[in-house]
Order: sequence, then C-alpha cells, then structure tokens
Amino acid sequence: MSGIGRAWRSYSNAEKRDIGIYIVGIMFYKLGLEFFNGSITTLATDRFRAVSAFTKIGAAQGLNQAAQCVGAILIAPLVKRWPTRTVLAAAIVMFSLMTAILLIVDVATGGKFKDLETNTIRYGSWEPNLLFLIWTVSGICYGMVELIRRVIPADIVGGHVDKLRRMDATVHIFYEVAGTSGAFASSSAISRWGNNKSFFLTPVFFGFAGATWLFISTLSLAREAAVNEEMEATGLAGVDHSKKPSTNYLVMVWRGFKSFGESVWVGGRLIFTNRCFVWLIPSYAIALYLHRFLENTLAPAFARRVLEVSAWSQIIVGGSNFGELLGALAVLVLSDYAPTPLPWLRFDALALNIVWVLPAFARIATNDVTWAWKVAGCFIPISMGWAAGDVSLAAYIQSVLSESAFHHERVSALGAVMAFLYSTYIVLNAFLSVVLGHVIDNDLKANNNIIHSLRTVGGIHFTVVSAVVLASTFVPKGALSFNPKRLGTITTGVTPVHSDSEMDSMDKKDDADLKEGLPSASGANV
Repeated sequence: MSGIGRAWRSYSNAEKRDIGIYIVGIMFYKLGLEFFNGSITTLATDRFRAVSAFTKIGAAQGLNQAAQCVGAILIAPLVKRWPTRTVLAAAIVMFSLMTAILLIVDVATGGKFKDLETNTIRYGSWEPNLLFLIWTVSGICYGMVELIRRVIPADIVGGHVDKLRRMDATVHIFYEVAGTSGAFASSSAISRWGNNKSFFLTPVFFGFAGATWLFISTLSLAREAAVNEEMEATGLAGVDHSKKPSTNYLVMVWRGFKSFGESVWVGGRLIFTNRCFVWLIPSYAIALYLHRFLENTLAPAFARRVLEVSAWSQIIVGGSNFGELLGALAVLVLSDYAPTPLPWLRFDALALNIVWVLPAFARIATNDVTWAWKVAGCFIPISMGWAAGDVSLAAYIQSVLSESAFHHERVSALGAVMAFLYSTYIVLNAFLSVVLGHVIDNDLKANNNIIHSLRTVGGIHFTVVSAVVLASTFVPKGALSFNPKRLGTITTGVTPVHSDSEMDSMDKKDDADLKEGLPSASGANV
C-alpha cells in the first residue's frame, strides 16, 4: 500500500485536482449506464414473448456491440478537429437524448409508473421490437463516449506512461465501485418504479457527468497527439503520414473504417504467427465473451425464469461488478508478485465452473430475493478472476509489443492486436448469444422451466471453455511454471533493419501505446 501512496504523491496538485474531477464524472456516468443497462435488459425479458425473449435479447446485444465500433469511428474525426471537452459534452448529451427516447415513447403511448398497491406495471402500446433500434442507437452513442473519455487521461497527465497506468488503474477501481452501487440501486429502482420508468435517472446522471467533466482544467496538453495515439491504439486510424490530411468528415470516416479493417488483418497475422500471442484468442476474446454472456444472458434468465422477478437480475450483476472491483484491486496490489497474467487466468478458468450452481439452485430456489443474493455471491469469484485476467492481459500485450521491433507503415501494433481480439469477441457474442438464447427459449417452451438449458448453456458450456482457457495458458514459453516471470517475445513479422532514429521513434510510439485502447468490454456493455 505504501507503493500506492508513493504513486499518488507523484502527481502534481493540478493533476490530482483534475484526476479527482474526472473520477467523479466517470462515477456519475457509470451510475447512469447501470440504470439504463438494467432497465432495458429487464424490460426486454418482460416485453418480448417468452418463447423468443432470450433469442431476441442475444441478437439485440450483438447489434449493440457492433454499433459501439461504428460510434467510435464516427466520432474520431470530430475529436481530432474540436476540443476534447466540447466533443465529450456533445456526445454525452446525445447519449442522454437517446436513453430518453424510450421514456418519451412510453409516456406518449400510455405507459405509467408501477402501481405499488397492485404491484403491476402498465407499459405503453409501443412495439417491443423498438428495443432493437434503441439498443443499436445507444450502442453508437456509447462507442462515441467511451472513445472520447479515454483521451482525457493523456490530457491530464501528459504522455507519462507510468502516470497513465496508475491513473487508469485508479479510475478503473472507482468505475467498478460505481458499477456495483449502480447495479444494486437499479434493482431497487426497477422494483419501485417499473423497468419502463426506472432509468429516468440515466439522463440526469449523464448530465451531471458532462457538467463535472467541464471543470477539468488541462484539456489542452498535447491534445492532438493524445487523440492520434488513442485512435491508433484502438485500430481506428492509420499511422501512415504519407496521405494528405483531409478536412472532409465523410472522407475521414471512410479512412477510419479502412484503417480498422486493416488493423484486424494485421492483428490476425500477428496473433496466428506468434506463440506469445496465439493463446490470447481463448484467454482474452473467448473469456470476454463468457463474461458478457454471464451478465447479459444467464443472470436475466435465472432472475426471470427461475425467480420470476426480472429486477433481481441487477442484484446478480451487482455481485459480478463487485467481483470485477476485487479483481482490479488484486492486480493493482499484487502486480509485483504476479508479473504475467497466467496465475490470474488459471484462477479464472477454474472459477468458471462455479456456474454449475445455477442448475442446482434452479431445482430448489423459491420466489425469494435471498436466492438472487446467493447467486450474486457465487458470481463474485468468477468475475474477479475475469477482471484480474483482463487487466493483466492488457498490460502483457502492451509490454510484449513495446519490447519488440515490430513496425507497420500504416497500422499501430497494439491497435492491430486489440482490434482483432475485439472483433473476434463481437462475432462470438453476436452468434452464440442468439443460438444459446434460443436454447433457453426452447427449454422453457418444452419443459416450462430452464433447468436443462442452465445445465447445458451454463454448466457444460462454461466447463468446456474452462478447459480450453486453462490449456491455452500452457502455450507460451515458460508457461509450465505456476508464476512465470516472462512469456517470450514476438518472433515473426519484424522489420529487420532500422536506423537508430527509426528505432527511437518506434520506442516512443510503443510507449504511447501503453494506454488501454478498446472499450471492454469491461469493458461496460450497453
């Protein structure tokens, strides 16, 4: 803990002030996000027909994930042209308006707050499939905000890599504190007001977040360089400076799509031709998919189909968020003792098997909120292992690339690897969430319960992936050790000869790439 104290003292007073303001804003933002996530997910489980509810939810969430990438690409040119603070304020206002649309539509079509005397919710007469549009548009707005808010830390502390890492870790911890509180609070709000009205606080929290961020005072420090580095780290912009810059928005957006596509291609080559990266597909992309499936499908399914109260899914998600908080804290405190992600990933792989409690609980659970809290407690170690592995994997990818001489004339190495892994996750999530959601719906239709599907898409599904993830941790060099100190370096795809000045330039670029690039995932999901 003394190391944490020394880290905090390394910041100037102005930096401490701005970090504090940024953290307050990010906590307001996360609170609003949790209220919206919980409300719209439970709303979907209640409004969609029971025979197809989780099939449609899986499809809607897949669209949301893809829309986040589109949102980041659409906003990138604006971040380069106008002050970060201005674009962030506009993006958060747009996000607020998108979340308010459903509230307005519900009121306009006759929707009411929950009647506490009869415990019934009166929904508006709007078509439930409208949720697909809401999920997609909100995903675009979420992608915009997530990209912009990742630029601000570099404006606050400059390009100092160690300061950025410590700030990212600190912000992540407070982000999860807000996420845990928000999930529990949203469960109460849904029970009190109904899931068609409970997220009326989301625009309010978003407004507070935007207003708070306006007080950050150092948004002029190396802004353009920070933006360019963030674009490159996410695979949303090329680094080829031979192209003539364009001020045309559509041209810049088109280049963003092309750069992202090329980043995915280069990232795939890097991953499949290097032993130190190939194991990241199961350990990062597949593990991220499982975490999202746990929170977005299994938790709502258990709450709605077993406990018969959709609002209680947010209690389960709150337990998961608390596990993420513990995982981030564990990495921050124990990073000197576990220099590689392997111990965390092996813990994560073993913890995945805890999901077997769901079919066991489903046989004996009653319509009592204590069962939601029991499941939430079981989700804590699962999400703790995932979060610790996720944070340490990001640091591992960055460190390997910073030590290599890999160079591509148009694409950032970090951005390429992260773009491929995130694209793999999006494809897996979009396809499997629909397929497995259909399994849950069919089980309900055939047996009037989901015990069998919880055993297959929960227990068996997670155990198989657990074995795959555990096996993948023995792929890199030195992995036979329980807590290895090093896992090898890139061996292919390296440009063999560079001048000293070129190597110095690449070293600086790789240091700049030590920032987290992609959403995440997460890593929050709308």
